[in-house]
Amino acid sequence: MNLRERAALAALVMILLVLGVAAPRFYEMANLRDLALNNIPVLITSIGMLLVLLIGRIDISVGSQFALCSMAVSISPPMALLAGGLAGTVNGFLCGWMGLPSIVVTLGTMVALRDAIRWSTQGAWIQLPTGFQWAGLSQEVGQILILILALVLVLVMGWALKNTGLLRFVYATGADEESARLAGIPVKYVRMLTFVAAGLFVGLAALLNALRFNEIQPSAGMGLELKAIAAVVVGGASIRGGRGTMLGTVIGVTLLGVIGAALTFLGISAYWEKAIQGVIILLAALAESLGERRAG
Repeated sequence: MNLRERAALAALVMILLVLGVAAPRFYEMANLRDLALNNIPVLITSIGMLLVLLIGRIDISVGSQFALCSMAVSISPPMALLAGGLAGTVNGFLCGWMGLPSIVVTLGTMVALRDAIRWSTQGAWIQLPTGFQWAGLSQEVGQILILILALVLVLVMGWALKNTGLLRFVYATGADEESARLAGIPVKYVRMLTFVAAGLFVGLAALLNALRFNEIQPSAGMGLELKAIAAVVVGGASIRGGRGTMLGTVIGVTLLGVIGAALTFLGISAYWEKAIQGVIILLAALAESLGERRAG
């Protein structure tokens, strides 16, 4: 674990200790289960965000992509993955292949998708197919299934980031694109496929989230981009690319999820949650800058 991962873990442990004293009801099994289920979409989306940050780019359209994929679930479950993959392909072509600034491109797709969904639905909730909720299983079995799928995905991605050549290409591209190109790595393809993968992860997150409900609201995913970016950055990923781990991302998602729940249990207004997320991003960026200066 690097320094920022250890700092995030220490902050998480400290908050858990405070909750153990000030709000022991936080540790009731029902609350922990709901907390895990509520943050699984954030975790899966953050995996895609980690890949994007590893190549030195950013994607602020994931919240709008999440809404699009949630709407697509009403057609059929595979359509969520298809919608996410298509949205990721658009971002990947413009940012990865054409080399346009990712902050500008994904800002455009974020606004375009969100307004298109608002116009097409007129704010009405989307009814999901009969028997879709919990995949037709009982609620308890459905919850266990979602948790197991998320755990398996985290373990597989943690292994793949360390042991597969393609994902090592992602690290190399983010660390130094010119050196990666000279080493024979197809940088444009790596950048494009990274955005496509991020879109697929958003589609999977939307699908698993939709399994919990019988209808979906058009504003689904609002603010998801801030949570995903904050989780990955506080977990130790570099905003300049080339550095980040699955473990750090899990710690970051858990820390942010616990902070949101802690505000409620401690009687603090939930409106502070987004402010705290913003401060976390700024502090992580400052810590990275100070670390680089010290190393220099």
